[in-house]
Amino acid sequence: MINSRRDRRRDFRRGSAHNSESFERSPLARAVTVAIAASLPAVLSHTAHAAEIEEVIVTATKRAQSAQEIPLAITALSGDFTRRANINDVKDLVAYSPGVSGNSQDSFIDAISIRGVRTQDFGVGGDPSAAFFKNDLYEGRNGSAVTSLYDMERTEILRGPQGFLFGRNSIGGAFSVHTAKAEVGNSSAYVEVDVGERGHRVVEGAINLPVNDTFAMRLAGYYSEEDGFVDNGFGGPDLIEHEKEGFRWSTTLEDDRLLIQTMLEYETRNQSGSVYRAIEEGASWDTLEAALGPIELRGGAFDADSDQISGDADDADLLTLGLKVEYDFDFATLTSNTGYKDHDYFYTEDYDGTPLDLNNYRQQQTGDYLQQEFRLTSNGSGPLSWYTGASFYREDIDALFSFEASEDLMCAYYGYAYNGITFSGCADLYAYYGSPFSSSADGRLIETGRIKGQYEGWAAYVDFDYAFNDGLDAALGIRYSEDDKEFAINVPEPASDLGPYWAYTFATDGFVRGEERWDDTQLRLQLNYRPGDDGLVYASYTEGFKAGGFGSFALLDANGAPVGGGTTGASQAAGFQPNAFNPEVVDSFEVGYKNRLFDGRAALSLAAFLYQYEDLQVVVADGGASAVENVGEVDGYGVEGTLDVVLNDYFDLYLALSYLDTEATGLEGICGLDDPNGCEGSSLFWAPEVTAAAVVNGNLPLGGGAALTGRLEVFYESERGGGFEGLSETEIDPFTDVTLRVGYQSARNWSVDVYAENLTNEDTFDGQNNNGGIVPAHFFGPKRPRTIGVRLLYSWQ
Repeated sequence: MINSRRDRRRDFRRGSAHNSESFERSPLARAVTVAIAASLPAVLSHTAHAAEIEEVIVTATKRAQSAQEIPLAITALSGDFTRRANINDVKDLVAYSPGVSGNSQDSFIDAISIRGVRTQDFGVGGDPSAAFFKNDLYEGRNGSAVTSLYDMERTEILRGPQGFLFGRNSIGGAFSVHTAKAEVGNSSAYVEVDVGERGHRVVEGAINLPVNDTFAMRLAGYYSEEDGFVDNGFGGPDLIEHEKEGFRWSTTLEDDRLLIQTMLEYETRNQSGSVYRAIEEGASWDTLEAALGPIELRGGAFDADSDQISGDADDADLLTLGLKVEYDFDFATLTSNTGYKDHDYFYTEDYDGTPLDLNNYRQQQTGDYLQQEFRLTSNGSGPLSWYTGASFYREDIDALFSFEASEDLMCAYYGYAYNGITFSGCADLYAYYGSPFSSSADGRLIETGRIKGQYEGWAAYVDFDYAFNDGLDAALGIRYSEDDKEFAINVPEPASDLGPYWAYTFATDGFVRGEERWDDTQLRLQLNYRPGDDGLVYASYTEGFKAGGFGSFALLDANGAPVGGGTTGASQAAGFQPNAFNPEVVDSFEVGYKNRLFDGRAALSLAAFLYQYEDLQVVVADGGASAVENVGEVDGYGVEGTLDVVLNDYFDLYLALSYLDTEATGLEGICGLDDPNGCEGSSLFWAPEVTAAAVVNGNLPLGGGAALTGRLEVFYESERGGGFEGLSETEIDPFTDVTLRVGYQSARNWSVDVYAENLTNEDTFDGQNNNGGIVPAHFFGPKRPRTIGVRLLYSWQ
């Protein structure tokens, strides 16, 4: 007999098969029940080791399943893990996911890559290649997607194209995080205080309030602050600091077959923008010094020397609303997911990474996003299972961009670049050409551009899974997606005699508008074989798709040619049009093997993949400003493996390794070498070839229920960077991150931990840019240094 929806939800929240009678009787109980990928030992009980590795229940395939049962490469992390690992925001999950890289300490997500697939555009007319979801609501906008993780239920990071399962723009993979929900019949609360170096202070807590037998509320709050850790030789406070606070109110109504969950979340964030340090060697640096004279960068290699004339801000106010309704019709469950997000974002940075006023960047952005999905999932016990659904989204975005620099420095640099003559400034340069020059009021060139976008789309999908017998099943999934974008760009002429020759290279007469529509049908084929109760072998073919868009910093003429050279008065009536670019597509093949070994004391997960990635959306300097075009293709392959082992009653071990090999071709339009074919065959330089992790988790009982706990975490990335040009001076060396945590778990409801993150004080950067013109090559985002702190947790049941 089918359990009621209320009973099933209670079983799911308990999260393990031995607590769910219905789950024990299902086919899932015959499969491996362990967390996979980077499901670290921390998901085990914190007070005592289990004889077997516990599972993490996920919903990546639209059903509640053990992560090890799912024929996908997936990292499953419990909410307890995200809290104990001091994960700051959603991008910090990168470190725990094999084959995923590109964390940065700002609110941009354009550096995130999954198996090497990532976006190349930081504007607002395109979308990321790695999709972010929170409680099934898509969050794909720079400045909006990066939210703090507190009071979490679980996290799922899926590698490979996930458009069929998750929808929009998850061509590389998907991050799906789920906050803790209000739980009927449960009276519990917790509060945690974390204090560390450099004014590091975090307070997090939640309380679950059962109102009656069918209704409950949950309140959660979070506050975090820390002083900067990057010394700025130019003066002023240390950089890369933050202050964040958030509040969440959720409710749950369970009444027999009906489930209704609501969520209201608000977060405010004030922190530093990206921090850059110019690279004092190479052709771009040599040209800069030849034009402007010797430039001395103060401080060490991982310090900053940044003028910050336009300020240092990465501030956001985020409001999120969610409504989930489920109804059990016996034969199937109908699910409705409604989400809404509103954001205000303000960002500034000194992009050139020098003490000179060469390129300061500012972005002010507002937007809102509405999403609705309906899904019907079969509940039958026969050989055929299925689900089908449809979704709709609408986004409105309004962004103001600003590029700022000293007029005299611009004249001195470009006067030398074009004439080979050293000029003292604009008056000197203009005199050389026989023209007078009038400086602006503050001696600065400020170029602005405004973007307004209205994007909407819909999708429909269906998936069938047929079990031929207890060991063999196959799945077929089809999704149709359609995206429609209305885009408008307005670039006024700057109030400077220099005119619009530099950042945008054009000015418009009012808004220039464009509209494009893209659609695609994606296919997913899956074959799964279970050679025994604990084994799973799978093979899949998946088509990935990411919609096209518009470049935020370029314009085309009536013939579709790039506009530049100081063009003014560009108008809609004269045939000018925004810079539209086409979708990206990928064909991905994957085989995997999962098994539970040594009587359930070990879990093994292996995956090998091969993909062809075409029409990359990349930034190209082609006659105008920074256009976005479709360039080239990439052939990639790799292997990923994890092993999670309970060694004895006191220790367990986690090992992970990933290897990636990529080859890009068709790069002539973006190659910065004298020979435009010199970049052919380059790898995707932002993705390390090798990532690895090793974690030892310890738990020593002291009697009476108390225990000493500890964990040693080691993460490794091989070298990366250099650009498609392979410049040695812009390569980032391999690095190893070591963290040590030691704690005491009382027999009652409290625990204390002392930690040393980045124990060896390893130095590295988040990434690099080869750049060009007046902006030299640079590194960005120095790594947070060794941080020692203590954390105290108290909970009530």
